[in-house]
Amino acid sequence: MIKILEGTRETVSFDNSSLFMFFDNDEYEEYPTHWHTPVEFVMPTESSYNMVCSGVPFHLRVNDILIIAPGVLHKCLAEHGKRYIFQADIRIFSSFKEFESFFSFMGPAIAITPEEYPSIHAKAVETMHRIKEEYYSTATFRDSAICSHVLDLMTNVSREFTSLPDKFSDIKPTKQQEYIEKFMTVCDYINHHCTEELSLEKIAAMTGFSKYHFSRLFKEFTNTSFYKYLNVRRIAHAEMLLLDPTVNVTETAVRSGFNSISAFMRMFKIIKGCTPTEFRNLYIS
Repeated sequence: MIKILEGTRETVSFDNSSLFMFFDNDEYEEYPTHWHTPVEFVMPTESSYNMVCSGVPFHLRVNDILIIAPGVLHKCLAEHGKRYIFQADIRIFSSFKEFESFFSFMGPAIAITPEEYPSIHAKAVETMHRIKEEYYSTATFRDSAICSHVLDLMTNVSREFTSLPDKFSDIKPTKQQEYIEKFMTVCDYINHHCTEELSLEKIAAMTGFSKYHFSRLFKEFTNTSFYKYLNVRRIAHAEMLLLDPTVNVTETAVRSGFNSISAFMRMFKIIKGCTPTEFRNLYIS
């Protein structure tokens, strides 16, 4: 299934200048740890399937759907059965800033199961089948139809994820949507300015909340603290720089918003589980 693999980086070769790749996969084969820029959707259709994303194991049953964020290291274990494996170019989301924010805090992957997402799971499964039908059809505007299905699926997942019961549960229902939109905007701002000097006080002031109230609400929305979120975004920026062999580690640290090389090295090790040099060797070896 993996056609082009350099080190751990997979280059997805889309067919005929398409933005999508679909596999109706039944291979009993372990796919090694790899990453790619497209978003990936995996749905077993016969027997279960096991995957590991950024060290987190996922056991997928038939009709469970795993959505893997761009750039996440993952591997697929050898399993008997069948599953859909669908990849969508990240460019189809580029016109919608909400998705960039969503990908940044959704974690390495989200499992869409009937237990966790009862209101959208059945429709998501139906959408995956429709994507398959369109992909293998010869109809005109095939890619447009697939894009419509993908955006519909991701919109439903994003809305459900950001409105789960633990999101702003103590806020009046009439205010919850306002808070969700406000914190989506905050995440988007951090994503685009993470290499600058950002403080909790500065970002809290943008929302009109005290830093203590903001900290609580931010963690409730993203499931992580403000500074951890900021550092994760900085390390994600550093990862891209490390893929360029002409940029040394010290320059990477500075350009990623860290005040010292030691702070960068320490945070990189905490978040990625390896040093920047080890990461570079892993990805471009």
